[in-house]
Amino acid sequence: MIRLLFKFLYWINGWKLNIHHIPLETIKKSVFLATPHTTNWDAVYMVASMRKIGIKLRFAIKKEWVRFPLNIALSPMGALGIDRSPKEKGQKKLSMVEAMANLFETHDELALVIPPEGSRSLREEWKTGFYYVALTAKVPILLAYLDYDKKEAGVIEAFEPTGDIEADMKYITSVYEKHHPAPKFPELFSYDKRYISKH
Repeated sequence: MIRLLFKFLYWINGWKLNIHHIPLETIKKSVFLATPHTTNWDAVYMVASMRKIGIKLRFAIKKEWVRFPLNIALSPMGALGIDRSPKEKGQKKLSMVEAMANLFETHDELALVIPPEGSRSLREEWKTGFYYVALTAKVPILLAYLDYDKKEAGVIEAFEPTGDIEADMKYITSVYEKHHPAPKFPELFSYDKRYISKH
């Protein structure tokens, strides 16, 4: 029911999808860097757009949140419970990055959405968890976006992290700056000021 509602809202509001010729196989196992993120409507349009090409976007939350009865609403939306328990007795608890990266070991297909802002509020420094999840899991980072001026959801490119986060984040930021997708609420969005191009 929720999926159908998302599809209906996507269609009636006139949104479209552009994945810039990126192979579906690349998309199926990746970290989705979905930005700009300034409203809950972002999830509606991004999820619905990817469903059009058979991609089920997932997002990670604590495993306790995907138990009955909450799972009835959250699972159809793409919620995926993560377990930070140590793999072996006596080991320390897994970090969030390790737990999220481990999801790729147990799923043949996983398009995991991680908004870099980590919030719908204004943030001038992005969280870098998405980067380390992709690096650890050895999967590409899809530079996905929502453009409210064009009513377009899409993916600009698939980026393979090199391990040099400084250089990689500068490149990622420059791609978004060049593409310049329009957020729903511009006053709530900022690129990471540490990596913005100096003109």
